[in-house]
Amino acid sequence: MSALFRKTCLYAEAAPAALAAIALFTLMVMTFMDVMLRSAFNEPIEAASELTRILMAVIVFSSLPIISARGTHIVVDLIDPLFRGIAVRIRDGVIDIIAGLLMIWPTMRCFTLAERARDFGDVTEFLNIPQFYIIYFITFFAAVTAIVLLAKGIITLFIPSLLAPPQERAETMAPAQEG
Repeated sequence: MSALFRKTCLYAEAAPAALAAIALFTLMVMTFMDVMLRSAFNEPIEAASELTRILMAVIVFSSLPIISARGTHIVVDLIDPLFRGIAVRIRDGVIDIIAGLLMIWPTMRCFTLAERARDFGDVTEFLNIPQFYIIYFITFFAAVTAIVLLAKGIITLFIPSLLAPPQERAETMAPAQEG
């Protein structure tokens, strides 16, 4: 069951990871073209700042559930030496559950803001893109992140065998060595 769970998780990561990669590549090409057009022809891309904000939101929020599932957040390990054995698992599970519960509030707020932007007909400055699309996108991935964190916390506490051991996770994160 553990192998099936891990394979399912890998497939679930594929779409948001691809979306983030496409958004990042688009952002890089747009920035390059903006600089070239600005330097060579004194004609920058007028909507570059608007597109940059949208693409950054896509990159950040489509990556957030993946980072949460993998546990690859930036962490401060000041209290790590205080925990040993099963206490580490309990600490990690409780932190994931608390983080998942805390993600519910921004999800609800984003949903409210998306509804308000839709009702008011808010659009972006240059491209007139309805703002509620990107806010709903943020809402969706914030909700997915909350669910991922809650599920990870529950699994960590009650079914830890489904999660990869730390050394196995470290091996999958390390770059391949050529020899």
